[in-house]
Amino acid sequence: MVKFTDIKGFVFDLDGVITDTSRYHAQAWGQLADKLGVEYPGLGDAVKGISRMDALEMILKKGGLAGNYSAAEKEALAAEKNANYVQLIQNMSAKDILPGMADFLADLKAKGYGISLASASKNAPTILAKIGLSDYFTKAVDPATLQYGKPDPEIFVKAAQLLDLMPAQCIGLEDAAAGIAGINAAGETSVGIGDAELLHDAAINFTETSQVTLANIEKAMND
Repeated sequence: MVKFTDIKGFVFDLDGVITDTSRYHAQAWGQLADKLGVEYPGLGDAVKGISRMDALEMILKKGGLAGNYSAAEKEALAAEKNANYVQLIQNMSAKDILPGMADFLADLKAKGYGISLASASKNAPTILAKIGLSDYFTKAVDPATLQYGKPDPEIFVKAAQLLDLMPAQCIGLEDAAAGIAGINAAGETSVGIGDAELLHDAAINFTETSQVTLANIEKAMND
């Protein structure tokens, strides 16, 4: 059993942990769906946590358009959605940092813990710059180097390597079940943020980001 005193580093997912970009994703997909003439109520929840191409296929299927586009045309549609998204996130700022996370990062840095980013988002550097947290994440896994997506542990193993730490010396923070599975498979201690039932495999669970503090993590590990 890993002790709190063994922990030397923290590995962060981005969306749903540090900031919430899901509404921007939903809005960008909504713009594309409107262009394609597809009515899709509840689009935000439907596309959350799935890949860009899977989300596109879902929208096309919903509109009865699944067989209407070539692979190249689908790539172009996905690129258009991303361009919409990139435009939307230009308006992000420090107000988009989730409650408590700025203080938590400052505390980690002050106490000498390693910090790295394990996000599959290619837009992560832009988002971190917009919300003013880039200085905390000088160590970040490059999504272009990944062979596998979550729940595969690859991204979390690489995030630990960037800190020159063993996975057992790291805590990983996630808001999705696939991410928790990846953290666990990597051999790191998992902290789930959100619905405890959905994140039942997490070693530690917090309902809200505001509950994520070193003191609360230490207490949970010692209980």
